[in-house]
Amino acid sequence: MKKITINDLIKWKQEGRKFATSTAYDASFAQLFESQNMPVLLVGDSLGMVLQGRPDTLPVTVEEMAYHTRCVRAGSPNCLLMADMPFMSYATPAQACENAAKLMQAGANMVKIEGGEWLVDTIKMLTERAVPVCAHLGLTPQSVNIFGGYKVQGRDQEKADKMVKDALALQEAGAQIILLECVPSSLAKRITEVLDVPVIGIGAGNETDGQILVMHDMFGISATYMPKFSKNFLAETGDMQSAVAKYIEQVQDATFPDEAHTIA
Repeated sequence: MKKITINDLIKWKQEGRKFATSTAYDASFAQLFESQNMPVLLVGDSLGMVLQGRPDTLPVTVEEMAYHTRCVRAGSPNCLLMADMPFMSYATPAQACENAAKLMQAGANMVKIEGGEWLVDTIKMLTERAVPVCAHLGLTPQSVNIFGGYKVQGRDQEKADKMVKDALALQEAGAQIILLECVPSSLAKRITEVLDVPVIGIGAGNETDGQILVMHDMFGISATYMPKFSKNFLAETGDMQSAVAKYIEQVQDATFPDEAHTIA
């Protein structure tokens, strides 16, 4: 696989070419994903749940994220690699720069941060200092205690309009990717169409430019439960290489997510 950059993703968006993304946490699975031409990988703070068995992502540290980023980079030298900035690691712009540097030095090409318009100054500071940013809107898992659980976001008109406004502000600040989690498909379509940067969805329908799944959900081995928007591709194919290939294929031809895996 040739080295993937943000310019490739922007070109694909302009061409209407959809792309698949997965989380990864170690070199072996990163190598598997790259062997099947997965263009984008995310070292997610979801590792707190799927690897560490915690009830949420909040305990994950910057040091843990840097460790797993180094592992994934070793296994996948050519993917565009994003790394989550964990809970309270970007409370201020200066703090964000300090912690983002650790993830970039570990091998990330981009950091991902959760939040809306309040992140504008942080994103400006990061991008001015050569740190690309993916901004995460919708169900932001680090805000689980504010939301009162893992709930769909943006269902009423006022909140939907606010999310569109946030997405535009984050793009203007310099965010190069927007990730939407657990929002109605109609809202995801609206945001994807209004933005120039690529939009990646999870539980957001098939109108976004890209899709992402937690790798454990893709293989049906989640420790707790399978979200409605996930699909066990391993059960359909029988081996991991074929499961990854099937996921990529179905994202590219927009047959995944289908209606059964979409939030109305």
